Amino acid sequence: MWSIEQVLSGAVARFTDEGETSAIVKKPVNDLCAVHLLGIEGDNQADLTVHGGPDKAIHHYPRDHYDWWQARLPGRDALASAGAFGENISTRGLTETEVCIGDVFRLGTALVEVCQGRQPCWKQAHRLGDRGVIATMVKSGRSGWYYRVLEEGAVAAGADLALIDRRHPEGNVERVTGIVIAGRERNLPTLQALINLPALAEGWRNRLVALSA
Repeated sequence: MWSIEQVLSGAVARFTDEGETSAIVKKPVNDLCAVHLLGIEGDNQADLTVHGGPDKAIHHYPRDHYDWWQARLPGRDALASAGAFGENISTRGLTETEVCIGDVFRLGTALVEVCQGRQPCWKQAHRLGDRGVIATMVKSGRSGWYYRVLEEGAVAAGADLALIDRRHPEGNVERVTGIVIAGRERNLPTLQALINLPALAEGWRNRLVALSA
């Protein structure tokens, strides 16, 4: 069981000088938050074609990685506190090597399921002021992951995150993200095995189907 250090949410706001908008800047929420099928109450996404939806309802990013990032990107104010990667949930002691696709967690009183890793986008690179952030996230496996919500509930900082069920121990988030995004282990048996994971996000399943064709 892990303790949720922070719950974070963000509003859509101007993000670049060219007028691009984003809700990647997440701020801590001190009160109890409702957890709905589409995510944390009060959290928003600017571009719903690539963010949000049932398979990207809640983003979890390990606080464990922050020291590693600070050593590579010194002086970035965003890395001084949780929320630099647009995450909704921040914990310590749980990373991509230990979390598996299909893992079911009790998040406060809500029930959530891990369904995919986070595919980094240009907004993370822009926020941290380094174009290499995307490639570094992919190469290092420090992507974070997404939950879908199985049962609505509520969550607050200090609440417990408890593993309820693990059905696919062979499919940790680091490995699966490496296959889907980084091109690792792309042999037909491996691709077919991942395609058959019931909990895998539909978007990632479709990518694997295309790769196996």
